[in-house]
Amino acid sequence: MLSAADNQRLTQTGPNTPAGQVMRQFWQPAALTHELEGKRPVCQVNLLGEELVLYRTSQGQYGLLGKYCPHRGADLCYGRLEGGGLRCPFHGWLFDANGQCLEQPAEPEDSRFHTKIKHTAYPCQERNGIIFAFLGEGTPPALPNYDCFAAPDTHTFAFKGLIECNWLQALEVGIDPSHASFLHRFLQDEDPQEGYGKQFRDKAADTDIPMTKILRDYPRPDINVEETDFGLRLISLRNLDNAGMHVRVTNQIFPHAIHIPMSNQMTITQWHVPIDDVTCYWVAIFTSFGEPVDKKLMREQREELYELPEYRPRLNKTNNYGYNPQEQDDKTYTGMGLDINVHDQWAVESPGPLQDRTREHLGAADIGITSYRKLLKRAISTVEAGKQLEFVLSKQQAAEITGPIAIDAIAPIDDWQNSWRDSDKTRRQGCSWT
Repeated sequence: MLSAADNQRLTQTGPNTPAGQVMRQFWQPAALTHELEGKRPVCQVNLLGEELVLYRTSQGQYGLLGKYCPHRGADLCYGRLEGGGLRCPFHGWLFDANGQCLEQPAEPEDSRFHTKIKHTAYPCQERNGIIFAFLGEGTPPALPNYDCFAAPDTHTFAFKGLIECNWLQALEVGIDPSHASFLHRFLQDEDPQEGYGKQFRDKAADTDIPMTKILRDYPRPDINVEETDFGLRLISLRNLDNAGMHVRVTNQIFPHAIHIPMSNQMTITQWHVPIDDVTCYWVAIFTSFGEPVDKKLMREQREELYELPEYRPRLNKTNNYGYNPQEQDDKTYTGMGLDINVHDQWAVESPGPLQDRTREHLGAADIGITSYRKLLKRAISTVEAGKQLEFVLSKQQAAEITGPIAIDAIAPIDDWQNSWRDSDKTRRQGCSWT
C-alpha cells in the first residue's frame, strides 16, 4: 500500500507536480492524426492538466498552443488557420507554431507590441498515426527506435480510448500479468480466424492450444521482472505440464507505456496519457510483423465500440459496462462482453477516479506494480535533485534501443531462458520491414 502523500506524489501530473515534472521530460501522445482529418485540421487537446489547441498548417506542420489567447482569453480552438499559424477571431492576433505573436491588426501600424507577446507553445512530431508533443523545457529528447516507430505506415494502426480514472490505475493493469487469467477469462474458446486485431484470440505459437485456454487453465504464472534501458521487462511463466513452458514477455516503457503481444504476428504499444488527475486516454500503435495491417477493418472494429470525437467507450459505468449475469455464468468471467478493453476499463474505473492506495494489499503476483512504483519514485527523486533522468535519451542512445520484444512462446520446461529471443528472431526473419 502507499501513504496518502505518496499516492498523491505518484499520481498528480499537472504543472510543477513531482510526477508531472517527470512526464514533461518525455514526448507525450497528444492526438491521433485521424483527429485532424477534414477541411479544418484543428482540435482541442487536454494533456497533463493543460488546456491546449492543436492544428496542422497547409504545409503539413503542427502547432500546439495554449487554448486561451493571451490578449483577452478567447478560446483559440475557434481560431482561423492563416499564414501558417492560428489567428484569434476576437481581435485578429496571429500566432505561429512557436507561440510568437506575428500580427495585432487592431494596434497602430508602427506598433512593435506583438514582438513582446510569446504564447504557450510546444513542439510536435508525428509518428505512425500519433502526434507527439513535448511539454518540457529545453531540447526534447530523441524517440527510441521502437518497432512501432520503425515499422512503415502500412504495418501500423493507431487508435485511442477514454478512461475515466487516473493514469496510474490505467497503467498498472497492463503490468499485472496474472489478471489476464481471471479478468479476461473466456469460458468458451473462439475460432482464432475470427479474432484479427484482438488480444488473446490467437493460438499459442507452434501449438494448437488457444491462448484463452492457457490463461484459463494456468492461473498462477511465475512472474520475473527485470530493469532495462527502456523501463521494465516482465516475463510470465506458465508450466504447461508435459506440453512445455509458456513464456509471455511484456514490457513497461517508462514513463507510462506498455508493450505487449497481441498475437503471434502483432504487438501493441500503448501509452496511458494523463488528461488531468482523474481522466486519461490509452493511445496505441498496433504493429504487424506479418501482412500489412487491415486499417479499415481495425478502425471499423473499434468505432463500433467508441463514440467519436471524444473516443468514449459505448460500454461504460453509465450502462454497467454491459454487464450480463447470464453471460457471466457460461461465457465470460466478467459478464461484460468479449472486448477486453471493457474488462480493463471496469477494473481501473471501479476503484474511483483516484484510487485510495492506502487500503490496498499487494501480493507476490503484483511484482510488476511494486517494481514500477519504485522506478517512478526514483525518477521523481532524480528530477527533484536536478540530475539527468536515466530514460531521457540522446539520438545515439535512442537509435540503439530497438524492439522491445513482446511475444508468447512455448519452450522446453528446463530450457526456456533463450526461447523467447529465438522466437522473436524467427518472427523478424519473416518480416518485410525488420
